Amino acid sequence: MAAERVWNCKDALDWTVVYLEGKGDETPRRSAEWLLSAATGLSRIELYAFHDRPLSAEERARYKELIERRAQGMPLQYASGEMPFRHLVIRVEPGVFIPRPETEVLVDEAMTRMPDAPLVIDLCTGSGCVAVSIAYERPDAIVHATDLSEIAVQAARRNALYAGVSERVQVVNGDLFSPLSPDLRGRVDVIVSNPPYIPSADLQDLPTEVLGFEPHLALDGGPDGLDVARRIWAQAQAWLKPGGVLLMELDAGCVSAAAERLGDDYIGVEVLKDLTGRDRIVVARNGEAMEP
Repeated sequence: MAAERVWNCKDALDWTVVYLEGKGDETPRRSAEWLLSAATGLSRIELYAFHDRPLSAEERARYKELIERRAQGMPLQYASGEMPFRHLVIRVEPGVFIPRPETEVLVDEAMTRMPDAPLVIDLCTGSGCVAVSIAYERPDAIVHATDLSEIAVQAARRNALYAGVSERVQVVNGDLFSPLSPDLRGRVDVIVSNPPYIPSADLQDLPTEVLGFEPHLALDGGPDGLDVARRIWAQAQAWLKPGGVLLMELDAGCVSAAAERLGDDYIGVEVLKDLTGRDRIVVARNGEAMEP
């Protein structure tokens, strides 16, 4: 009986590139690297540095499972179950919105506007990538996060636990501010949100990989992309302390309209760009305390 073939990292990558290319994957090399990294625990650089490292039976089985998920069109992040985000690896699963690079900029901008020992609210938290990153990078921060999806809430709680910040990140299920303690009203330093913001008519133009797998609830922002954002800025002043800051990531085509409207009720309104130079984030400061 012939001995079973021993597969090393190079063999696995080369075979997978050809296989996924045949399945219509537009980036088969990237997919192969990502999935083999997830199966072996090696970084993408280590896959090449240790190209002749043999795969164990367990690694081969895991890798095969991930390849088949990807071959069926599943996003890489769902197939591998994880997504690098800033200084962390965020766990994701079907039903939970996959973090985007633009949202790392949102975290950056929020961090630059935080005082010492900040009290933060993260709305539409999804995987918890924003809330968990803030708590991880700011050990003095207390973060309250909400999401309408129970699947997302559970994922965010797990990510807080994995990052070692679960004592400072409270994640609750509910619509925007509604599940939060009224004791937070008028005391919050920063409110941050990456709400659903794709205009409804634009959803059909999204890649199948996005529209076919990611939760519709996390994508559809209504006719002009601002349905959820409007509700956030209408309520946020009551929760922010005087001088507190609201930051929202929005569709590039909606940011200017949002900034113009925010100027009626907030001060210091700014529009900031994402990594590709597109308008992406609106920032506004609360000028005065609101009546409870």
